Amino acid sequence: MSGHSKWSSIKHKKAAADAKRGKIFTRLIKEITFAARIGGGDISGNARLRTAIDEAKAENMPQDNIKRAIQKGTGELPGVSYEEVIYEGYGPGGVAIFVEAVTDNKNRTTPEIKQLLSKHGGHLGESNSVSWMFEKKGYFVIQRKAIAEEVLMETVLEAGAEDISVDGDKYEVFASPNSYESVKGALEKKGIAIEVSQIEMIPQNRVRIEGKKAQQLLNLLEILEDHEDIQHVYANFDMDESEISE
Repeated sequence: MSGHSKWSSIKHKKAAADAKRGKIFTRLIKEITFAARIGGGDISGNARLRTAIDEAKAENMPQDNIKRAIQKGTGELPGVSYEEVIYEGYGPGGVAIFVEAVTDNKNRTTPEIKQLLSKHGGHLGESNSVSWMFEKKGYFVIQRKAIAEEVLMETVLEAGAEDISVDGDKYEVFASPNSYESVKGALEKKGIAIEVSQIEMIPQNRVRIEGKKAQQLLNLLEILEDHEDIQHVYANFDMDESEISE
């Protein structure tokens, strides 16, 4: 069972809970603002902004919130200045953890992330200590009941996807970042419901983990996801379905 896809499924399910709606909006507003600041407010020329807006719309964020976040990023409205920070380290069982954060105060965020890792069986590493284990890819999750595998394969490969795999009751589709938009467009044109569509850091090798360390790791990943400055958390683990408490 793919550690990457399982954690993606877990966190997207958790993100759907109404109790976390405010945190989701906060994270997405930061991402939209930062994306607009570094790439401009025109989505046709800013793929990162376009992806962030798509995710915000999927979470039913009001259009006015999206517009204001863009304007704060482009300087049309006053706002906080954010910077992107990458954190790399290890969790329980030697699992590599790659964290993307957007913060207005790196001097506050860095020691907080370091403390969270240390408190929950991990530690912060040096720059590039684990990034070489991950590769940036377009990543899609589709329910198997939504479409036959042969049809899905033909659709996405013609659009430039690199690979398709089956994980339980879901398909995973992988594409290069440059092919992300074309694959997504092909799926939408075909009317295929997409459960997850993001550009993510995909682990190229995985660490088997079980028992107490598996529970410690899942707890750590959830705590990191809940941090207000963290946008995305990636980890290279494999574990049995029985380790997951749904």
